[in-house]
Amino acid sequence: MFSAKLLTLLAILPLVLSSPVFNNLVLHEQRDGVPDGFVNSGAAPADQVLNLRFGLVQGDMATLEQKLFAVSTPGSPEFGQHLTKEEVEEFVRPAAETTSIVNEFLAANGLTATTISPAGDMLSVSMPVSQASSLFDADFSVFTHQETGQQSVRTLAYSIPAALSGHLDFVHPTITFENPFAHLPVVSSPISPSAAQNIAGNNNLTSRAVPSSCATTITPTCLQDLYGIPTTKATQSSNGLGVSGFIQQFANQADLSTFLASLRPDISSSTAFALQTLDGGENTQTRADAGTEANLDIQYTVGVATGVPTTFISVGNNFQDGALEGFLDIINFLLGESNPPHVLTTSYGQNENTISRALANNLCNAYMQLGARGTSILFASGDGGVSGSQSGRCTTFVPTFPSGCPFMTSVGATTGISPETAADFSGGGFSNFFAQPSYQASAVSTFLKTLGSTNKGKFNTTGRGFPDISAQGENVEIVVDNKFGTVAGTSCSSPIFASVFALLNDELVAAGKPPLGFLNPFLYSTGASALNDVTSGSNPGCNTNGFPAVTGWDPVTGLGTPNFAKLRTAVGL
Repeated sequence: MFSAKLLTLLAILPLVLSSPVFNNLVLHEQRDGVPDGFVNSGAAPADQVLNLRFGLVQGDMATLEQKLFAVSTPGSPEFGQHLTKEEVEEFVRPAAETTSIVNEFLAANGLTATTISPAGDMLSVSMPVSQASSLFDADFSVFTHQETGQQSVRTLAYSIPAALSGHLDFVHPTITFENPFAHLPVVSSPISPSAAQNIAGNNNLTSRAVPSSCATTITPTCLQDLYGIPTTKATQSSNGLGVSGFIQQFANQADLSTFLASLRPDISSSTAFALQTLDGGENTQTRADAGTEANLDIQYTVGVATGVPTTFISVGNNFQDGALEGFLDIINFLLGESNPPHVLTTSYGQNENTISRALANNLCNAYMQLGARGTSILFASGDGGVSGSQSGRCTTFVPTFPSGCPFMTSVGATTGISPETAADFSGGGFSNFFAQPSYQASAVSTFLKTLGSTNKGKFNTTGRGFPDISAQGENVEIVVDNKFGTVAGTSCSSPIFASVFALLNDELVAAGKPPLGFLNPFLYSTGASALNDVTSGSNPGCNTNGFPAVTGWDPVTGLGTPNFAKLRTAVGL
């Protein structure tokens, strides 16, 4: 027995002696407590393998941010001069010293890493709970979500060697908790049988009259009439529109054909979308497997952005980004392409308070990178009003993520047609992680003066405000498993507005001009007057009336809904 112990000691002694520089640990990240809805079910098994992600401190992100705004701000000498894949990666790539010392730490502990991002700033490392607990002075436990029974291994705090401070940005997943409702489709009402409306409308757009039936059922023709969206077929094959797909939500081609035959009879019902997959994703065409969210997103891109090449990007469950469940993977996937889509719409999200600040910042920086490449990134703002997914359990407002990130465009929801009003579920508010960006400072200041002392102390007055824009989000007609029905949610609004920008990009590219790219500097300046201001309604939550929709920007409907003719002029067409 003594000999066995001695041999074990001798085996680990060189390892300990070889890495004294990594022995001094300093607290790196911590949570105030267990997130709402979770309970600690006990210590995690010591031999359970954790697939950790090491986020390295990125290179010159401050300069990349400057470049992003230079190429995205109307009037800038660099406006529209989007960066190449190689140029972006050069800004993001960690310093050689950073990569070297992190690899030295790993080697000293018998670990090796796999690089999982184009710029080399994200590493994948596997180790048992026992080793992770020792290396990071962490107490890994099994946490159970009481409502769903979903379990995950997390810690409420962890430390890193002082020698890695300034080099290792975060270790994930550690203090980030999966939100069980984060990636559910943000559709407020389930599909329900209804008759196809097949409204002919005013396809030549010579009249702006909106059929009265649009007050109860929104179709592509209603959107064309309400917003002036053209039916003329796009012409530019290089102008791609990407649709994100998660949680085994499959977009069905047969349902799309049925949708088009009934609600867009002026275009071929055989119009198809392309498919890309990652993380083991797929897109089975068994009709019974059709997803409400996936069908909605595809039908209101293909069926609204007439002729724009549309790709469904299906993310499987073999995540490389851990508890982010593919959110970072899909961006890294697109960053790895030479020509990513000009517009990307995503109808999923989560509460900001479930994710660590460092990880949220890293994902936000990924949106910055893709925006600098010339891609407009749109996300649904969420369907819980000011409460995220907390319903009435919250005492302070719960912002959603990634809507709080300043490098993407958040889309809220409206309802009604004469006039449009804020949908009461429209997610909106102010980030607790990200500061208010300069492009919206004036608009937010005006709103806060109008708001006065209402909801004082319930939100961060200096945070990034969202949503930025809005579109119809209630009583939207779709087809699922060969059945017509209506749905609601900001997940309707994001693909609708994405289609508007995709059609504008088509005309810009045809005119020899660059695509719009990161939208917000344009929207909050020359683009603001090209939107329909929504001034009624609110988004209640947390046992309050939430925020009111007012003249100008508000955290319910943003700057407003699209006016295609005015937007054409605003973008220089």
